[in-house]
Amino acid sequence: MLVRILPSDSSTPVGKIADAELVIEDGVLNGLKLVGFSIWERRGGNGGRNVTFPARSYSVNGERRSFALLRPVMDTTAQEPLRALILQALAEYEAQLTAAEPTPANAANADAAQTDTAQTV
Repeated sequence: MLVRILPSDSSTPVGKIADAELVIEDGVLNGLKLVGFSIWERRGGNGGRNVTFPARSYSVNGERRSFALLRPVMDTTAQEPLRALILQALAEYEAQLTAAEPTPANAANADAAQTDTAQTV
């Protein structure tokens, strides 16, 4: 499986860092991807990050609600390993960007490094 990080641009909501998608590379889902993951800065200034999972919003009596598309079957903590995997991919992506910061020695390689946003996990 490949976790692809798609950095947010300036038009996204405040606190949104990036979107993420899972690209499946094996089994019956080979060649498909699951989209709709978002990575956010946590509120309150503690510096933490959170991953939201794909969901569909709907309205009931004028109230907006959301329906999670990827849910645990039994164990409510089943999403945590995937959440950690996405945050790990973001950390690796940020480390790549930091290593590719333009300096006189590597300015030519900076553009190429910024277009590679995929992390194989």
